[in-house]
Formats: sequence, C-alpha cells, structure tokens
Amino acid sequence: MLACIARSYVGLGANLGDRADTMRSAVDLLAGDPEIEVVAVSTLRLTEPVDYPDQPKFLNGVVALDTDLPPLELLARLLAVERLLGRVRGGPRYGPRSIDLDLLLYGDEVVDEAGLTVPHPRIHRRRFVLEPLAELDPELTVPGHGPVRELLAALE
Repeated sequence: MLACIARSYVGLGANLGDRADTMRSAVDLLAGDPEIEVVAVSTLRLTEPVDYPDQPKFLNGVVALDTDLPPLELLARLLAVERLLGRVRGGPRYGPRSIDLDLLLYGDEVVDEAGLTVPHPRIHRRRFVLEPLAELDPELTVPGHGPVRELLAALE
C-alpha cells in the first residue's frame, strides 16, 4: 500500500504506429512500477489533431493513478515510459508521435516548476482530455478552472 497517496490523471495520446497497442503497453509499464497503482483507464477515443492539423488522427484517453511519488518524479517516470516505447522528441510541437503521456492532474495540487505545470495548462480547452476525465470521475474538479462537467459544457 502507498503511503501519502495522490490521485493523479495522465493523458494518453498517440497517432503513429499501432496506437492502441502502444497505449496498452504504456499502461502496463506504469502498472509495473511498484510506486504507481493504475486505478482506472478511460475508453480510448479517436480524435482530430489540434494545433497541428496536417497529421494522422489521434487515439486519446486518460489513466487514473495513485502514487506517493512527488510530481516531478512521476513526470520523470512518464517520460521514461515514453522513451521505452520509442518516443523521440524534437519534431514539430504538437506534431505526430508514437506515444504521449501528459501529467494532467496531481491530486488537488497546483505545480508551476521548470518543466512541469499542473494542472496541464490546456486541460480546460481539450475535449479529448475532459471527456475521459469525466468518464473516470464525473465529480472531478480541476484546480483553478472548476468542475470537469462545467468545463465540458463550456466547450459545447
């Protein structure tokens, strides 16, 4: 059992290769970490690219985790999983990728450190993030932005 647990939500995204298989592998790798407990995984959704439209469609979802890792250490684990699954950074921002793991929420904490902003800075404008968050926890509130259901309604 984990000591000081924070329920965290991680966005999953991919638009290259076998997207669903890569995302399952990412969840399996996270679940294999002794300091991370995978609590739930949302339904995966096929979505249009945002901010860089000339690329294949994405498969997106969210995984809920319990962990006692501090936010920056959790981020380091997420980036390590991306590397293990062949993610190479350096292409266009928002461009095609084999896997993307974004730390969306870390409990009710607000984090603003070099290399990490939580809640994720665009969380309130991304339907492909808000819908799976609402699926996993309909009562979830995003610190500084409000309830996920209201954020979704504002996008209508």
